[in-house]
Amino acid sequence: MLPAFFSYYESPIKLVETTDGGVAAWRLSKDTGGWTPANKLIDTLLFVGGDEIDELTREEFVQQTERERGYYLTGEGPIFALYETVRAITDALARERRYPTPTEIALIEGVRRRTFVMFEEELQRAGDPGADPSLGRQP
Repeated sequence: MLPAFFSYYESPIKLVETTDGGVAAWRLSKDTGGWTPANKLIDTLLFVGGDEIDELTREEFVQQTERERGYYLTGEGPIFALYETVRAITDALARERRYPTPTEIALIEGVRRRTFVMFEEELQRAGDPGADPSLGRQP
């Protein structure tokens, strides 16, 4: 059952098992790209539901998280260079008013998987308790 992944009002949330066997919820911060505690949403996500909640696969969670980080965050370094690469592709698609080719989809998804792991490793080094780079690695 855990980890479990959700989109709540278009914001990625993950539910993970705690060391004592409980459940913790972490919501993506659009300000920092890190994780903020969201334990008050556990019951809503698991038992109440609603139109604002979507359950995600691990891959959908990784892709949504990186889409959000790439959109809301700016900075320097290799992660942000990769975000710019994805933005250049998606901007070109919008300009050309076309859907991505299978090759472009694979490239975007691969870059986002890579940036997810890189960003999570940075968060982990900085002490973010919600960081988990293993979620972005292929099972």
